[in-house]
Amino acid sequence: MSSPLDTQVLIVGGGPVGLTLAVDLGQRGVSCRLIDKRPAPWFLPKMERCNARTMEHYRRLGLADRIRAAGYGTDLPMDVFIVLSLVEPPLVHHPYPSVDELKALIAETDDGTQPLEPYQLISQYTLEPLLKSVAEELPSVTVEFGCELLDFTDDGEGVSARVQRADGTTETIRAEYLAACDGGGSTVRQQLGIELEGTSGLNMRQALFRCDDLYDRIPIGKGRHYHVADDTATFLITQDDTKHFSLHAVVDEDDEMAALFEKTVAMPVEYETLYVGKWTQRLMLAESYGRGRVFLAGDAAHLVIPTGGLGMNSGVGDAMDLSWKLAATLQGWAGPGLLASYEAERRPIGARNVNASRQASAGRRAWRSQWRPEITEDSPEGQAARDQLIAVADREQRWSNDLLGIELGYRYSDSPLICDEEGDAPPSDSFSYTPTTWPGARLPHLWLEPGVAVQDAIGLTNAYTLLRVGADPQPADGLVDAFAELGVPLQVLDVPSDSAEKVYQHKLLLLRPDMHVAWRGQEPPARPADIARTVTGH
Repeated sequence: MSSPLDTQVLIVGGGPVGLTLAVDLGQRGVSCRLIDKRPAPWFLPKMERCNARTMEHYRRLGLADRIRAAGYGTDLPMDVFIVLSLVEPPLVHHPYPSVDELKALIAETDDGTQPLEPYQLISQYTLEPLLKSVAEELPSVTVEFGCELLDFTDDGEGVSARVQRADGTTETIRAEYLAACDGGGSTVRQQLGIELEGTSGLNMRQALFRCDDLYDRIPIGKGRHYHVADDTATFLITQDDTKHFSLHAVVDEDDEMAALFEKTVAMPVEYETLYVGKWTQRLMLAESYGRGRVFLAGDAAHLVIPTGGLGMNSGVGDAMDLSWKLAATLQGWAGPGLLASYEAERRPIGARNVNASRQASAGRRAWRSQWRPEITEDSPEGQAARDQLIAVADREQRWSNDLLGIELGYRYSDSPLICDEEGDAPPSDSFSYTPTTWPGARLPHLWLEPGVAVQDAIGLTNAYTLLRVGADPQPADGLVDAFAELGVPLQVLDVPSDSAEKVYQHKLLLLRPDMHVAWRGQEPPARPADIARTVTGH
């Protein structure tokens, strides 16, 4: 006989991934308890951008506007520069639109090529407390910082985790499932004996500076990233309030970072050094995403170089995939294969994103390899060095910033929950995005009416959704009955717009709760029970 439960899901780790998982589970009515060994979220700029797909997730959670209000001004440019310093004409300037400009474009675009939400620059030290406050508002969620996981056991019927608080007291928490969102040094992953496979790169230092007037005084143009063409891989990042800046570089001593900041800024400023620390570039993937009733998500499952901004964003994708499957299982309607599909779906995406980050990093290394000592000289040799670096950088730096296809175009191509089709599937590894409803893909965004997207009409739901596309809806009785026989919730939504017929290209689309296409057809399926059983893990 198993011990009584303290919670349905125990989440270890209170970073953005663990907190997103807690919020999504809590909104789905699942009881969960989140613990983190830190006394409170740290004031460290570990990530600084939610990409378009992550912001789509946060929109469904009702958080997109709150995140934008807390982050970088939506009217500010997202430009990227390669410079010698902040006061000299940039070698390369890649303009990127503000959130407001992208929202205006999205509002007038109805061909599926745009995301529902644009990106948002927000520092991790801003995002974490915001998500924590949201999680704490949910009655089914308990958040406890200053509580460290010591060890756990999985007896096949539940997980018992032994934890210790800052005052030295210990407790055993009993849960049905454990989700490890505890970072690259994951205690959970190590206890499971799961190895990380991959490579390590540069050993770097990161510093965080406060400089209240720097952003307004930058003469070469406002932006989010300033890469310095030098021999230390110097990289200055604007944080969300435009008063803090993080600096990355390959230097030997902590003390060198302040001098390097001054050299990069190249004008008199008053500033404060808030943090300096070491970090190592890693491209690594866990050999498994969990065992038994224990699952890995975020950095516990994959380590991605910040180049391309795929680390935290990949982790949010993990959380959103795992959450609805845990909810379905705990609510009793999931088939035995539903939760087991988490690794089959997310690990290939982890590998895909690691490879995309590797390609982006290779692009950055390519232009940095063109640096020559004479590049700062006012001489023919200096101009030649600058011209050569510019020619390479203008092309290769784009791999780090133009990733909409990686963000939106991923597809669960080998999932046991997807009714795949014969024929040539669209590529899912391109950096550019082409909308598709091929099974496994994210549903392309379309407007039902101004300001109301298809995803908005569906809402955050524990149900599957059958979209009936076109002015003459196809019969839905077969699938409705098949889902009802399994006890699986299914809602039907009619989308009569011409745009939907053109973009979706099928009259029936069966969507999972995470807005990925599970099956599509031009007419009702001949064997609806088989489809229902496949997509629900039965």
